[in-house]
Amino acid sequence: MFNFQKTLKDAGTSAWLVMKLIIPLYILADILLYFEVLQNIAFIFEPVTRMLDLPKETAIGIAAGMLFNLYAGIAFLAPLGLDGYQWTILAMFLGVAHSIPIENSVMKKLGISHIYSFTLRISVAFLAVFLMQFLPESFYDHRIVMQDSIVQAAHENFFLVLKSSLYHALELTVKVIFLVTGIIFLMAYVKSTSLMQNYQKRVNSAFSIVVGLVLGITYGAGILLHEARTGTLSRKEIFYIATFLMICHSVIEDVLLFVIFGANGWIVVGVRLLLAFVVGYIAVKILEWKM
Repeated sequence: MFNFQKTLKDAGTSAWLVMKLIIPLYILADILLYFEVLQNIAFIFEPVTRMLDLPKETAIGIAAGMLFNLYAGIAFLAPLGLDGYQWTILAMFLGVAHSIPIENSVMKKLGISHIYSFTLRISVAFLAVFLMQFLPESFYDHRIVMQDSIVQAAHENFFLVLKSSLYHALELTVKVIFLVTGIIFLMAYVKSTSLMQNYQKRVNSAFSIVVGLVLGITYGAGILLHEARTGTLSRKEIFYIATFLMICHSVIEDVLLFVIFGANGWIVVGVRLLLAFVVGYIAVKILEWKM
């Protein structure tokens, strides 16, 4: 049964989390850009950002997304004035390789090693971006030639920088909160349906993948924990599901967070789905060969 009060409370908790992350980190990014701190330290990460065809200043946002969550990453990336093509790359890379410490710990409960999880997600994230290079530029809203560095808009003084940064941080926060709140209510309704409740009692590979795709890796893996302990699903099935979900999960919320900035969500979902099926199949074949 759909619980409106609980869902509203969950939405409020998420909204507070978004505010705590985006507003201070967005302002911090603007301050670092204003004093050219970000520009001066970003060279350390230049090899990685070059591989991703991104300005080196995006490295801090990428690191924040990989270590913490997408909200932290976006807070650092939003002030950089990136184009649709660059946001699509970020959506592709961070969509696969975000919140690595937390989500890899979830996978560990299913018997998937940290080394496998980390290696898989990083390698597939780079592979997904590589495949993007073969798509026509007309697929993106707009594309600007990559520059060596981000050019920060000129302000008369530091006070105006803070004022402008706070305004844009609040604007972005409102957009994200509305998006996340809508998704939370939608997902809560999906979880409350009789179809979902009935199928949760009869876990199978296809259902687990669909749940992970829509609701996220934590929920998708969570419904498998009991089956992993009792042996209802085989080791091969669990391994395939885990591999699939690490590559492609939460395709609604995570992707829409980047679509706000001009990313092509269809490309992101399409490439990740393709890689999830192909890499998952290959991984299972290798597992069978070793067994």
